[in-house]
Amino acid sequence: MKKILLSICCAFVATATFAQVPSFGIRGGVNFASLSASNGNISISTGSTTTFAAGLFSDFKVGTNTTIQPALNYMGKGGNITGDDNTKVDIKTYYLQMPVNVVYHVPAGFGHVYLGAGPYVAFGLNGKVKGTDGSNTASQDITFGSGPEDFKRVDAGLNGIAGLEFNSGFLLGINYDLGLTDIGNDGSSEVSTKNRVFGISIGFKF
Repeated sequence: MKKILLSICCAFVATATFAQVPSFGIRGGVNFASLSASNGNISISTGSTTTFAAGLFSDFKVGTNTTIQPALNYMGKGGNITGDDNTKVDIKTYYLQMPVNVVYHVPAGFGHVYLGAGPYVAFGLNGKVKGTDGSNTASQDITFGSGPEDFKRVDAGLNGIAGLEFNSGFLLGINYDLGLTDIGNDGSSEVSTKNRVFGISIGFKF
């Protein structure tokens, strides 16, 4: 799955290089991230943890109202778990993420309404898990690798975006990441853990 999504991303980027001169932009905002765990029969999700995202994107026009939009983002993910005894565990992970979206622009009086979707590939950089029982707090760094205590380095999935682009270049947007790869290293093929992220962002296109 990771190789397929990475190949799709590369194909989109290759196609974009033959398009017209692109425009560029910056975008940043707040993420509400959670983790979904499934064993094939039962699926559960954590509560959300609040993180952030920031990055750069380019927009290649390939049709009258269609663009291909690759981006490079610093992306916060993770989840929050609250136990019956009021213990809380907050997991925050940070990735360098490359989404490549096909975006359709609908003209409006103020500018455009845009809708887009495509694959993403992300590479884990760092993270931290913090636990509290109400009186005591402890934290530990998260590592990425192949060990049983590590998160897998690569995350891949599908990304969707929507928002408003004003004539001035100002952007208001939302996005959703649907992780498709198991990021856990618990040694069990029965349990699969995946990222889920909803984000709200502002930006500017030059």
